[in-house]
Amino acid sequence: MFESWGRIVYNRRRLVLALAALGVVFAAVWGTGVFGSLQKAGGFDAPGSQSQQSASLAAGAFGRDAGDVVVLYRSRTQTVQAGAFRSAVTRTLAALPHSKVESYQTYWSARSPQFVSASGRATYALLELTGGSDAARIKSFDAIKGRLAPRGLSTQIGGQIPTEEAINKQVTSDIGRAEGLSMPVLLILLAVIFGSLAAASLPLAIGGIAILGSFTALRLLTLATAVSIYSINITTILGLGLAIDYGLFMVGRFREELHRQSSVEEAIARTVATAGRTIAVSGVTVAVALASLLLFPETFLRSMGYGGVATVLVDMLAALTVLPALLAVLGPKVNALRIRRSAGAAGATGATGAAGVTGVTGAGAESGGWYRLAASVMRRPVLYAVPIVVLLLALGAPFLHVSWGGTDARVLSASAGPRVVTQALNRDFPGNVTAPIESVVTFPGPVSGSPARGTELTSYLAGLRRVPGVTGAQVTGVRGNIARVDARYAPDPLSAAARSIVSRVRAVAPPAGARAYVGGQTAQLVDELASLSRTLPWMALVMAGATFVLLFLAFGSVVLPVKAIVMNILSLSATFGVVVWIFQEGHLSGLLGFTPTGTIDPTMPILMLAIIFGLSMDYEVFLLSRIRERYDVTGDNTASVAGGLQRTGGVITSAALLLVIVIGAFSASGITFIKLMGVGMIVALVVDATIVRVLLVPATMRLLGRANWWAPGPLRRLYARYGIRENDRADGDGADSDPAAGIAGRPDVFSPASRAASVGRTP
Repeated sequence: MFESWGRIVYNRRRLVLALAALGVVFAAVWGTGVFGSLQKAGGFDAPGSQSQQSASLAAGAFGRDAGDVVVLYRSRTQTVQAGAFRSAVTRTLAALPHSKVESYQTYWSARSPQFVSASGRATYALLELTGGSDAARIKSFDAIKGRLAPRGLSTQIGGQIPTEEAINKQVTSDIGRAEGLSMPVLLILLAVIFGSLAAASLPLAIGGIAILGSFTALRLLTLATAVSIYSINITTILGLGLAIDYGLFMVGRFREELHRQSSVEEAIARTVATAGRTIAVSGVTVAVALASLLLFPETFLRSMGYGGVATVLVDMLAALTVLPALLAVLGPKVNALRIRRSAGAAGATGATGAAGVTGVTGAGAESGGWYRLAASVMRRPVLYAVPIVVLLLALGAPFLHVSWGGTDARVLSASAGPRVVTQALNRDFPGNVTAPIESVVTFPGPVSGSPARGTELTSYLAGLRRVPGVTGAQVTGVRGNIARVDARYAPDPLSAAARSIVSRVRAVAPPAGARAYVGGQTAQLVDELASLSRTLPWMALVMAGATFVLLFLAFGSVVLPVKAIVMNILSLSATFGVVVWIFQEGHLSGLLGFTPTGTIDPTMPILMLAIIFGLSMDYEVFLLSRIRERYDVTGDNTASVAGGLQRTGGVITSAALLLVIVIGAFSASGITFIKLMGVGMIVALVVDATIVRVLLVPATMRLLGRANWWAPGPLRRLYARYGIRENDRADGDGADSDPAAGIAGRPDVFSPASRAASVGRTP
């Protein structure tokens, strides 16, 4: 199937490139408009939860009642009670245009002590902006933000809309910086790896197509559902990262086949039949891993799933259509603009010293640095495997003490205005002025004018005040049959202590015949954690099940998929442990430039789980595909593992290095959770591409021996009929084989003499 597809692309290469060019133009013109259609922030709420019901009821009864903008006013010499202080603030706010500001609230209009700081020299104003959406309210804010500062007072601006705008600008800046910094570095490194500028440009071209294509897919999705702006980050990371992976594998294999085949058409056909098949299996596996994010109801995670799946599919399709067409047009000129004389030469090794990216043929597959490394590992598999497993488990140990928290203005840099305001409100003003626990109580009839219901509401207030941790409670609104009660507390709104208070508040019995819906920022986090914990097992089941099926169909073994999943679990545990050690416990915070909060946002490990699991399987498929090719020809497990690592070790380590460059730019983000994801992915890539794939996989495959390729008889027959493989040749060397046969009928290649020959020593 794949070989036939390669011939089709070769014969219609100019048509394929013309259609691709039209698609790129459309994506560049229309798809890049996605930035104006994305949800600017938020998306972490659990739909249908009690906190969301509370927010909906409150909005319906009392209006939006949102402090879109919080303006903090301070004076070094005057108190809030001073006439000059009051007149300066009120004159400034009164001069704001009604077309932009719907209403505002101050200490002098509310006469509430919560508006005055403990020192008495600071107060704040709450502004509600005009506009039917966050995007419209951001425009209103842009029109007034230069008119909020009176003379004689220090003014700082925060709140929901300024926070969203700051995050939006930071995300856009991060993407521009990441692309601007990484593209030139990637081109240089690819040129060094391939030894040719022509070959080096191909993965970057596929990456550009993938990013534009995923922008277009995301914009199409915004017509039907909400999509978070953060999906753009995953689109850029995956778009470039997978393009590099697929480009390295496809271009390297094509250059290899050019020396084996009699024509460019044959080289394209064999490249697509081998590397193309591997890319298809890898792409589907990564897409399924990311699609598991769609199981979650939270917009943030679903958006990441949309963006990730769209990017992977575009990358995969571009690698199976546009890249072979480009290679067909270039032919031997793929080695043009050489920076090394040996680039593209038969048997040449890559710049990394081993490589496989420039072609390893014939005896080259049975020698070289990666082959010798694998042989060394497989001579002493236990000596390698046990310490590595212990090391990975030790790195993962801090994750056992993870503390979950939410996302607030602290995700911004320490100097960002919204973060400064949030910290000042929490520090200087009593009673959770911006994050109370909000209980919306619905009665069977009107509250006003009913002494009985007033008495019941008073009794409910008294019950709330008796809750341990609650420092006060008051009615903040009554309309019709709905009453809103705000409870104050001392702990940080996103702390475990505050979540415990929410649970106790929810346990307070509402008035007879009434229902209480407890919401607010802390309650939203409680509901989010509950929603994530309910869905996470299903996500893991889908990822593991789909991976098992796909790897079985690709390699005909039930042992290899299980081994691959276990390897990924070890790699992920080490990554999550390092993330907790850095971002929760605060190690290296000065070097990385963030403020630790003592917690981890629970959506981040879930997102990293999907991305890292997918990328790890990407490398696993690359490695196993070459091992399987050699095993189908020789039947020698040990030699096949060494030969497979020799052929792919350079590809995997080069791909990981290049992806680290891409992600490294995001690790410098001014938004903490994007920095967390970047650092976590770098750790995962380094661990996976070196310790796991290069050392642990060969060791475990040597210990498992022939069991690596075992499958029960019925499944072997299933693989023979439906396996994802080519039926004519298993390897570019031209040897015939029967991949469906598994280990049946193999000679005893595990005799002492055979093992010694495989690893180059005597028993």
